Amino acid sequence: MTILTLRTQPQAPLEAGVITPDQFMSKPAAALARLPVVHGNEQACLGDFFAVDGEGSTELILNGDLSRVKWIGAGMTMGSVTIHGDSGMHLGAGMRGGEINAFGNTGDWAGAEINGGKLHIRGNTGHGLGGAYRGSRHGMNRGLIIVEGNAGTETGAAMRRGLIAVKGDVGDFAGAFMIAGTIVVFGSLGIRAGAGLLRGTIVAFRQTELLPTYRYACRYHPLFLDKILRELQSHGVAIPDIAGRCFQRYSGDFNRLGKGEILIIDD
Repeated sequence: MTILTLRTQPQAPLEAGVITPDQFMSKPAAALARLPVVHGNEQACLGDFFAVDGEGSTELILNGDLSRVKWIGAGMTMGSVTIHGDSGMHLGAGMRGGEINAFGNTGDWAGAEINGGKLHIRGNTGHGLGGAYRGSRHGMNRGLIIVEGNAGTETGAAMRRGLIAVKGDVGDFAGAFMIAGTIVVFGSLGIRAGAGLLRGTIVAFRQTELLPTYRYACRYHPLFLDKILRELQSHGVAIPDIAGRCFQRYSGDFNRLGKGEILIIDD
Protein backbone atom coordinates (compact mmCIF):
# COMPACT_ATOMS: atom_id res chain seq x y z
CA MET A 1 0.00 0.00 0.00
CA THR A 2 1.21 3.50 -0.87
CA ILE A 3 -0.24 6.55 0.85
CA LEU A 4 0.01 10.03 -0.69
CA THR A 5 -0.93 12.96 1.53
CA LEU A 6 -1.16 16.43 0.03
CA ARG A 7 1.10 18.75 2.02
CA THR A 8 1.39 21.72 -0.38
CA GLN A 9 -1.77 22.97 -2.08
CA PRO A 10 -1.06 23.68 -5.78
CA GLN A 11 -1.53 27.33 -6.73
CA ALA A 12 -2.34 26.29 -10.32
CA PRO A 13 -3.76 23.09 -11.79
CA LEU A 14 -1.43 20.16 -11.16
CA GLU A 15 -1.29 17.57 -13.94
CA ALA A 16 -0.46 14.34 -12.15
CA GLY A 17 -1.19 11.53 -14.56
CA VAL A 18 1.69 9.62 -12.97
CA ILE A 19 -0.55 8.78 -10.00
CA THR A 20 -1.55 5.33 -11.18
CA PRO A 21 -0.82 1.82 -9.88
CA ASP A 22 0.97 1.13 -13.18
CA GLN A 23 3.47 3.93 -12.54
CA PHE A 24 3.88 3.23 -8.81
CA MET A 25 4.37 -0.53 -8.85
CA SER A 26 7.69 -1.73 -7.39
CA LYS A 27 9.23 1.75 -7.10
CA PRO A 28 10.87 2.87 -3.83
CA ALA A 29 9.44 5.91 -2.05
CA ALA A 30 12.34 8.12 -3.17
CA ALA A 31 11.69 7.28 -6.82
CA LEU A 32 7.97 7.97 -6.38
CA ALA A 33 8.72 11.42 -5.01
CA ARG A 34 10.77 12.17 -8.14
CA LEU A 35 7.99 11.29 -10.59
CA PRO A 36 7.35 14.25 -12.93
CA VAL A 37 4.22 16.42 -12.73
CA VAL A 38 3.28 19.72 -14.35
CA HIS A 39 2.30 22.64 -12.11
CA GLY A 40 0.69 25.29 -14.28
CA ASN A 41 3.26 25.54 -17.07
CA GLU A 42 6.25 24.44 -14.99
CA GLN A 43 7.82 21.03 -14.45
CA ALA A 44 7.86 19.75 -10.88
CA CYS A 45 8.12 16.53 -8.91
CA LEU A 46 5.39 14.62 -7.12
CA GLY A 47 7.26 14.99 -3.83
CA ASP A 48 7.03 18.80 -4.09
CA PHE A 49 3.34 18.47 -3.25
CA PHE A 50 2.79 15.07 -1.65
CA ALA A 51 4.24 13.21 1.30
CA VAL A 52 4.88 9.63 0.19
CA ASP A 53 4.42 6.86 2.73
CA GLY A 54 5.35 3.32 1.73
CA GLU A 55 6.93 1.66 -1.24
CA GLY A 56 5.28 1.56 -4.66
CA SER A 57 2.38 -0.85 -4.88
CA THR A 58 -0.82 -1.40 -6.85
CA GLU A 59 -2.96 -0.07 -3.98
CA LEU A 60 -2.85 3.74 -3.68
CA ILE A 61 -4.54 5.89 -1.05
CA LEU A 62 -4.69 9.67 -1.52
CA ASN A 63 -5.59 12.16 1.22
CA GLY A 64 -6.38 15.87 1.01
CA ASP A 65 -8.15 18.46 -1.08
CA LEU A 66 -7.09 17.36 -4.57
CA SER A 67 -9.57 19.54 -6.45
CA ARG A 68 -6.68 21.12 -8.39
CA VAL A 69 -4.99 17.80 -9.13
CA LYS A 70 -5.86 16.50 -12.60
CA TRP A 71 -5.59 13.14 -14.38
CA ILE A 72 -5.41 10.95 -11.25
CA GLY A 73 -5.68 7.31 -12.33
CA ALA A 74 -5.78 8.23 -16.03
CA GLY A 75 -5.04 5.26 -18.25
CA MET A 76 -4.59 2.83 -15.35
CA THR A 77 -4.91 -0.87 -16.16
CA MET A 78 -4.87 -2.52 -12.73
CA GLY A 79 -4.88 -2.04 -8.98
CA SER A 80 -6.88 0.43 -6.95
CA VAL A 81 -6.90 4.13 -6.16
CA THR A 82 -8.83 5.44 -3.13
CA ILE A 83 -9.25 9.19 -2.70
CA HIS A 84 -10.32 10.74 0.60
CA GLY A 85 -11.23 14.26 -0.46
CA ASP A 86 -12.23 16.11 -3.61
CA SER A 87 -10.37 15.46 -6.85
CA GLY A 88 -9.82 17.44 -10.05
CA MET A 89 -10.62 17.02 -13.72
CA HIS A 90 -10.10 13.85 -15.80
CA LEU A 91 -10.21 11.43 -12.88
CA GLY A 92 -9.77 7.94 -14.32
CA ALA A 93 -9.95 9.19 -17.90
CA GLY A 94 -9.06 6.45 -20.35
CA MET A 95 -8.65 3.82 -17.62
CA ARG A 96 -8.67 0.23 -18.89
CA GLY A 97 -8.81 -1.73 -15.66
CA GLY A 98 -8.61 -1.55 -11.90
CA GLU A 99 -10.81 0.42 -9.53
CA ILE A 100 -11.08 4.03 -8.36
CA ASN A 101 -13.07 4.96 -5.26
CA ALA A 102 -13.49 8.70 -4.74
CA PHE A 103 -14.93 9.77 -1.38
CA GLY A 104 -15.65 13.36 -2.40
CA ASN A 105 -16.59 15.50 -5.37
CA THR A 106 -14.78 15.32 -8.70
CA GLY A 107 -14.20 17.72 -11.59
CA ASP A 108 -15.26 17.53 -15.23
CA TRP A 109 -14.52 14.59 -17.54
CA ALA A 110 -14.35 11.95 -14.83
CA GLY A 111 -14.12 8.56 -16.52
CA ALA A 112 -13.98 10.13 -19.97
CA GLU A 113 -13.40 7.53 -22.67
CA ILE A 114 -12.75 4.71 -20.18
CA ASN A 115 -12.30 1.26 -21.65
CA GLY A 116 -12.74 -0.92 -18.57
CA GLY A 117 -12.51 -0.94 -14.81
CA LYS A 118 -14.72 0.65 -12.19
CA LEU A 119 -15.06 4.29 -11.10
CA HIS A 120 -17.17 4.88 -7.97
CA ILE A 121 -17.74 8.52 -6.95
CA ARG A 122 -19.47 9.09 -3.60
CA GLY A 123 -20.03 12.82 -4.15
CA ASN A 124 -20.97 14.97 -7.12
CA THR A 125 -19.17 15.10 -10.45
CA GLY A 126 -18.91 17.64 -13.25
CA HIS A 127 -19.64 17.66 -16.96
CA GLY A 128 -18.64 14.99 -19.47
CA LEU A 129 -18.87 11.99 -17.14
CA GLY A 130 -17.89 8.93 -19.18
CA GLY A 131 -18.16 11.05 -22.31
CA ALA A 132 -16.09 11.70 -25.41
CA TYR A 133 -13.56 14.49 -25.66
CA ARG A 134 -14.16 17.09 -28.35
CA GLY A 135 -13.39 15.59 -31.72
CA SER A 136 -13.38 11.99 -30.48
CA ARG A 137 -15.70 9.41 -31.99
CA HIS A 138 -16.35 7.36 -28.86
CA GLY A 139 -16.78 8.01 -25.18
CA MET A 140 -16.95 5.24 -22.58
CA ASN A 141 -16.34 1.89 -24.28
CA ARG A 142 -16.46 -0.60 -21.36
CA GLY A 143 -16.56 -0.62 -17.59
CA LEU A 144 -18.74 0.66 -14.77
CA ILE A 145 -19.22 4.21 -13.46
CA ILE A 146 -21.27 4.89 -10.32
CA VAL A 147 -22.01 8.39 -9.01
CA GLU A 148 -23.89 8.69 -5.74
CA GLY A 149 -24.40 12.45 -6.08
CA ASN A 150 -25.25 14.58 -9.12
CA ALA A 151 -23.61 14.71 -12.55
CA GLY A 152 -23.34 17.55 -15.05
CA THR A 153 -24.15 17.87 -18.73
CA GLU A 154 -23.24 15.38 -21.49
CA THR A 155 -23.09 12.39 -19.18
CA GLY A 156 -22.25 9.37 -21.30
CA ALA A 157 -22.01 11.39 -24.51
CA ALA A 158 -21.09 9.13 -27.44
CA MET A 159 -20.63 6.16 -25.12
CA ARG A 160 -20.32 2.83 -26.89
CA ARG A 161 -20.52 0.21 -24.15
CA GLY A 162 -20.68 -0.07 -20.37
CA LEU A 163 -22.92 1.12 -17.55
CA ILE A 164 -23.26 4.55 -15.94
CA ALA A 165 -25.48 4.85 -12.85
CA VAL A 166 -26.19 8.21 -11.17
CA LYS A 167 -28.13 8.29 -7.90
CA GLY A 168 -28.77 12.04 -8.07
CA ASP A 169 -29.67 14.42 -10.89
CA VAL A 170 -28.06 14.60 -14.33
CA GLY A 171 -27.69 17.67 -16.53
CA ASP A 172 -28.74 18.24 -20.12
CA PHE A 173 -27.78 16.08 -23.12
CA ALA A 174 -27.28 12.85 -21.18
CA GLY A 175 -26.43 10.12 -23.66
CA ALA A 176 -26.14 12.54 -26.56
CA PHE A 177 -24.93 10.72 -29.70
CA MET A 178 -24.79 7.53 -27.68
CA ILE A 179 -23.83 4.48 -29.76
CA ALA A 180 -24.70 1.76 -27.21
CA GLY A 181 -24.52 1.05 -23.48
CA THR A 182 -26.77 1.90 -20.55
CA ILE A 183 -27.30 5.03 -18.44
CA VAL A 184 -29.46 4.77 -15.30
CA VAL A 185 -30.54 8.00 -13.59
CA PHE A 186 -32.35 7.78 -10.26
CA GLY A 187 -32.82 11.55 -9.90
CA SER A 188 -33.99 14.10 -12.44
CA LEU A 189 -32.92 13.83 -16.05
CA GLY A 190 -32.06 17.08 -17.83
CA ILE A 191 -33.48 18.21 -21.14
CA ARG A 192 -32.53 16.79 -24.56
CA ALA A 193 -31.55 13.40 -23.15
CA GLY A 194 -30.58 10.98 -25.89
CA ALA A 195 -30.20 13.62 -28.57
CA GLY A 196 -28.77 11.88 -31.62
CA LEU A 197 -28.80 8.49 -29.89
CA LEU A 198 -28.16 5.52 -32.21
CA ARG A 199 -28.64 2.56 -29.88
CA GLY A 200 -28.49 1.96 -26.16
CA THR A 201 -30.73 2.56 -23.17
CA ILE A 202 -31.38 5.50 -20.88
CA VAL A 203 -33.44 4.71 -17.76
CA ALA A 204 -35.15 7.53 -15.86
CA PHE A 205 -36.69 7.04 -12.43
CA ARG A 206 -38.51 10.38 -12.62
CA GLN A 207 -40.79 11.85 -15.24
CA THR A 208 -38.96 13.89 -17.84
CA GLU A 209 -39.66 15.80 -21.03
CA LEU A 210 -38.35 14.03 -24.12
CA LEU A 211 -37.38 15.32 -27.53
CA PRO A 212 -40.15 15.11 -30.15
CA THR A 213 -37.96 12.68 -32.10
CA TYR A 214 -38.87 9.92 -29.62
CA ARG A 215 -42.00 7.82 -30.06
CA TYR A 216 -43.97 5.95 -27.44
CA ALA A 217 -43.62 2.19 -27.97
CA CYS A 218 -45.10 0.27 -25.03
CA ARG A 219 -45.37 -0.14 -21.28
CA TYR A 220 -43.61 -3.07 -19.64
CA HIS A 221 -41.26 -4.24 -16.89
CA PRO A 222 -37.70 -4.59 -18.30
CA LEU A 223 -36.18 -7.76 -16.82
CA PHE A 224 -32.65 -6.69 -17.76
CA LEU A 225 -33.02 -3.75 -15.37
CA ASP A 226 -33.47 -6.14 -12.43
CA LYS A 227 -30.06 -7.61 -13.24
CA ILE A 228 -28.48 -4.15 -13.45
CA LEU A 229 -29.95 -3.11 -10.10
CA ARG A 230 -28.69 -6.29 -8.46
CA GLU A 231 -25.22 -5.52 -9.78
CA LEU A 232 -25.38 -2.00 -8.35
CA GLN A 233 -26.48 -3.42 -5.00
CA SER A 234 -23.44 -5.71 -5.03
CA HIS A 235 -21.32 -2.53 -5.17
CA GLY A 236 -23.02 -1.10 -2.07
CA VAL A 237 -25.46 1.20 -3.87
CA ALA A 238 -28.89 1.59 -2.26
CA ILE A 239 -31.50 1.22 -5.00
CA PRO A 240 -35.30 1.53 -5.00
CA ASP A 241 -37.56 -1.49 -5.06
CA ILE A 242 -39.15 -1.76 -8.50
CA ALA A 243 -40.93 -5.08 -8.00
CA GLY A 244 -44.10 -4.90 -10.05
CA ARG A 245 -43.29 -1.45 -11.44
CA CYS A 246 -43.62 -0.75 -15.13
CA PHE A 247 -41.74 1.62 -17.42
CA GLN A 248 -42.88 3.50 -20.48
CA ARG A 249 -40.64 2.75 -23.42
CA TYR A 250 -39.86 5.43 -26.00
CA SER A 251 -37.92 4.58 -29.17
CA GLY A 252 -35.53 6.99 -30.85
CA ASP A 253 -33.76 9.12 -31.79
CA PHE A 254 -35.58 9.08 -35.15
CA ASN A 255 -33.37 11.90 -36.38
CA ARG A 256 -30.82 9.11 -36.66
CA LEU A 257 -31.18 5.32 -36.58
CA GLY A 258 -34.05 5.20 -34.12
CA LYS A 259 -32.94 1.94 -32.47
CA GLY A 260 -32.29 3.32 -29.01
CA GLU A 261 -34.68 3.65 -26.10
CA ILE A 262 -35.52 5.78 -23.11
CA LEU A 263 -37.40 4.06 -20.29
CA ILE A 264 -39.37 6.23 -17.86
CA ILE A 265 -40.86 4.73 -14.73
CA ASP A 266 -44.62 4.97 -14.28
CA ASP A 267 -45.87 7.35 -11.61
